[in-house]
Amino acid sequence: MERLWAPWRLDYVGREDKKGDGGCFLCTAAQSVQDGPHRVLWRGRTCFAILNRYPYNNGHLMVAPNEHKSSLAELTDEERLEHLDLIVRCQAGLTRTVRPAGFNVGLNLGAAAGAGLADHLHWHIVPRWTGDTNFMPVLADTKIIPQSLDQLWRMLRQTAAD
Repeated sequence: MERLWAPWRLDYVGREDKKGDGGCFLCTAAQSVQDGPHRVLWRGRTCFAILNRYPYNNGHLMVAPNEHKSSLAELTDEERLEHLDLIVRCQAGLTRTVRPAGFNVGLNLGAAAGAGLADHLHWHIVPRWTGDTNFMPVLADTKIIPQSLDQLWRMLRQTAAD
C-alpha cells in the first residue's frame, strides 16, 4: 500500500469551523502585513492574490478584494479592474513557475454555487495539465498535490521579484 502524505490538511479536517477562528481568513490576510504566514503572493491597492491552503491542483491561487464583499455588484470600478489585472499577473507567474498546459479561472458566488467562503468574493486560478485528472479523486477521494505550499509560495514570490 502506498501512502500519500498531506499533513497540512489536518488543520482543516480537524476543525469544526472551516473558516478558522470564526473570522474570515481572507480579511485576516488582507489586513496583515506578514505575507508569508498567510501565503499572500501579490498585493494591489484594492485586492490581493493568495495561495489556496486546500488546493484543487498544484498552484491553485485566489484573488480577493481587500474589503469583505460578497458580490460582483459590490465591487467598485477600480476593484473590478484590479481583480482582472491581478488574475493576469497570477496566470503569468504560474506559467513561468509551474508551466501548466492551461487554466481554469472562475468564481463561485454563494454557498449553493459551491463557495466554501460565500461571504468574501474570491476568484480561483487553477493551473491544469493534460492528464492531471486521474482515478485518485474518483475512487479514493484523494487529490495528489506534488509540491508544498511553502515551496510554491517562495517560487512565485521569486518570480514576482524577477
